[in-house]
Amino acid sequence: MQLSALYDAYVDTFRVDGELPLMMALKREHTSHVVENALAIASGEGFDSATSRVCEAAALLHDTGRYEQLRLYNTFRDSDSVDHAVFSHDIVVQKGWLSDWPEDERSAILCAVLYHNRRDLPEGLDALTLAASQTVRDADKLDIFRVLEDRVKNTDWRHDCRAFWNLPTTTRPSSAVVDAIRHGRPVDYQNIVSLADFVLVQVGWMVSGLAYATTRRLTAERGHLAFRRDFLHQLTDDPEIDELCDLVVPVTRH
Repeated sequence: MQLSALYDAYVDTFRVDGELPLMMALKREHTSHVVENALAIASGEGFDSATSRVCEAAALLHDTGRYEQLRLYNTFRDSDSVDHAVFSHDIVVQKGWLSDWPEDERSAILCAVLYHNRRDLPEGLDALTLAASQTVRDADKLDIFRVLEDRVKNTDWRHDCRAFWNLPTTTRPSSAVVDAIRHGRPVDYQNIVSLADFVLVQVGWMVSGLAYATTRRLTAERGHLAFRRDFLHQLTDDPEIDELCDLVVPVTRH
């Protein structure tokens, strides 16, 4: 059985009366988009067929543990439950879905799943593992961009901010978040105290958190920076917003 069929059969075990609970359905949709993004990155970067196959598999499996996490803990917040990347890795190993894959490909897929939510990748990764890990991390960020825009456009976010950690919508950006982005450093999530911070973290990804030129091109083509600049101006009159957005290197559209 193909990996995608094995994965879908597993997800189907969480259906109730034939339907996935809403949050699980959204997670399955997210996974589909991450797979599409990973394939676009692999194509744009000119990966060979074996590397592309590994990236696609890692993207499919990266959030495997989310369904069981929600069932057991009723949350997707890792700090209140389990590290979902570790959980996903362990479930994939337990299920044996990759048992007939070549060892180097199996190892690269499992590492990409395990590392996809870490602040930094370990040093010294082999080329295949590095490509898979960077691709999944970039593809995941691309869909997180989409999800934020969907929530802003289609929910009453000013009065129901659950999708954004119930953060205050009128508080100015944290100086710690602004400083990290200005200097190209990852943001410590403990410093996120406002919705403006939450959005600026994604601007920070565009400044220094995307591995591939293809990802940066797709980000530009999809208008993700322009959306965040406009949205941030709805949240705050802080003049540093434009300064930080201008740190994103322009990408020529084709």
